[in-house]
Amino acid sequence: MTWEDIVADKRTRLEATIPQEWRLKELPSQDNVMDVPKTCGILTDEEITITESSATDLVEKLAKKELTSVAVTTAFCKRAALAHQLLNCNLEFFPDMALARAKELDEHLEKTGKVVGPLHGLPISLKDQFRVKGLETSMGYVAWIGKYEEKNSDLVELLLKAGAVFYVKTSVPQSLMVCETINNVIGRTVNPRNKNWSCGGSSGGEGAIVGLRGGVIGVGTDIGGSIRIPSAFNFLYGLRPSHGRFPYGKMANSMEGQETVHSVCGPLTHSIADMKLFATAVLAQEPWKYDSKVIPMPWRQPEADVIKEKISSKGLTLGYYNCDGNVLPHPPILRGIETVVSTMKKAGHTVLPWEPYKHPYAVDLINGIYAGDGGTDVFNTLKESGEPAIPNFGDLIKPDLPKIDMNELWEVHLKKWAYQSEYLEQFRIFEEKHGKELDAIIAPISPTAAIRHNQFKYYGYAAAINLLDFTSVVVPVTFADKNIDKINEGFKALTEIDKTVQAEYDPEAYHGAPIAVQIIGRRLTEERIMAIAEEIGKLLGNEITP
Repeated sequence: MTWEDIVADKRTRLEATIPQEWRLKELPSQDNVMDVPKTCGILTDEEITITESSATDLVEKLAKKELTSVAVTTAFCKRAALAHQLLNCNLEFFPDMALARAKELDEHLEKTGKVVGPLHGLPISLKDQFRVKGLETSMGYVAWIGKYEEKNSDLVELLLKAGAVFYVKTSVPQSLMVCETINNVIGRTVNPRNKNWSCGGSSGGEGAIVGLRGGVIGVGTDIGGSIRIPSAFNFLYGLRPSHGRFPYGKMANSMEGQETVHSVCGPLTHSIADMKLFATAVLAQEPWKYDSKVIPMPWRQPEADVIKEKISSKGLTLGYYNCDGNVLPHPPILRGIETVVSTMKKAGHTVLPWEPYKHPYAVDLINGIYAGDGGTDVFNTLKESGEPAIPNFGDLIKPDLPKIDMNELWEVHLKKWAYQSEYLEQFRIFEEKHGKELDAIIAPISPTAAIRHNQFKYYGYAAAINLLDFTSVVVPVTFADKNIDKINEGFKALTEIDKTVQAEYDPEAYHGAPIAVQIIGRRLTEERIMAIAEEIGKLLGNEITP
């Protein structure tokens, strides 16, 4: 079989997973499809209410038997089916398996009067890096189609223990190393707010499906922005935890064994309350007993309480920057940073400029790490099927790049360690200068709002944080406005890549595109940064209050 034959068979099988009664009679012509699930007539009123509820509300109602898992799972399966038809976001869809699991959970609750765990009966969507026993994990590679998993990834196992229901695995870019989502298996995944915009990547299928509420909590991975960019582009909250907080064991991956910069797992959600539900549910399963790289660190509520006390006394101290020295963000992003800064100042908190320390150096260092094997892993996988490489990762992974040897790798490790330590020193200098603890930094996550297809060129705002292994939470802010976010006529490019990024900006084309920021803290400060992100979201009017 040719790779095209394999793909045709995969698409046919994927199409067959959607029941006729869940299929749209015709696809809408408009670019914004956010309202289609509510207006197409396929979902009942109750199913619309269910899919537009928060995860925290759903688990409470499931535990009280006010809702059944079968009803909730059916609702999300139907909306996920619509999401795939509208956005092309699913690589695996398995409603029958999901409904069988939901039925078992309902029967358990009826029989024992007890929930299985804190996520009892809640459907959760997964990026297609996660292995689920009995299903394929193609991860956007044609060569991996037809290989069925014999074991679950560790995080999948722990989410099952917590009571979750799985029903879909979502699309990723070929190789994962792109902040857009396109592969030769199913093609391109698009943004529900405008099909001409990217949904982000590499957890782009998660961003798209959760953005359209075909999912309430999605689970992605992040090695250079892959949770945070899809969250930003789909007006969601996203958590990039530090390495060792959540389990990554038994995941599928490109460049598996690369240990210089770790990929991490984390959630994409509509609220910090739902993010906290995910985090506490996973940590309650003691993941350090499954994955040796996980730090034995349960959820630390006192850490969050420290921040809440500072919030109540208007005592937060935040740094901020709007340019990393490499690329100046587009006008909508600059306005997003200013909006958060002025909002926090107005609330009485201290917000001071932060000098991003050697970020261009960090970007160059991590880009070299991504390309350290000269593209061998990715291109060998492509050769297995004969499929062509997508052009999107061409700037980062090239088959003619030199491989680094072991001594060069050791040198890179030392440079990374030195840079991380120097950055911590900058925190100490800041705190000594101002006489206050620096609680977090407000920064861009991308130089652009949700971007047009094939135009994502600069990863530095996200990737520098991966190199530091800092905790980062994306907070949705507002939307681009062509009447406010005018082209900066006096702009002078900082670098060649800056010139390329700036040339892409068109106020008309980006009108209505989601704008987000990231809130950054030191390593392993998830509780603190989530609490700060929650407060920012509330003050902006974008956070669901429990």
